[in-house]
Amino acid sequence: MPKARKQFGTADDIEVALYDAIGRADLDALMALWADDEEIVCIHPDGTRLIGYAAIRASWEEIFTRGGVHIRPTQLHTSQNTMNAVHNLIEAVNTTDDRDIHIIATNVYIKTPLGWRIVLHHASIAPGKPRVELAHSSNVLH
Repeated sequence: MPKARKQFGTADDIEVALYDAIGRADLDALMALWADDEEIVCIHPDGTRLIGYAAIRASWEEIFTRGGVHIRPTQLHTSQNTMNAVHNLIEAVNTTDDRDIHIIATNVYIKTPLGWRIVLHHASIAPGKPRVELAHSSNVLH
């Protein structure tokens, strides 16, 4: 795993870094966002469930052979307490052939001594056209 890792003050900060790294196909930056835990999970839209750092890294490495994936996160809904944050959103995927692809994603973050880290990314292709909803809603749990 990477040695020097940036600290993120909020779950929102790390989510911005997540989609930035995916868009730039920066595998090292992407993997530095994950928690130091072999129980981390990534589920790609094809339904494959990957557990652990090595499996997740290998899958993103394969995805990035085709270049970055340009995703615009929309319709964010958050639920957060002091130690975890759950972000559910729609990912609008920009394609070179102008297809309308949108994915329903859930990102789960935990607060660690080194700042916020991702422990779960679950993405599923959404059927039909995206519904227009509130741009952002939040539920802070105390």
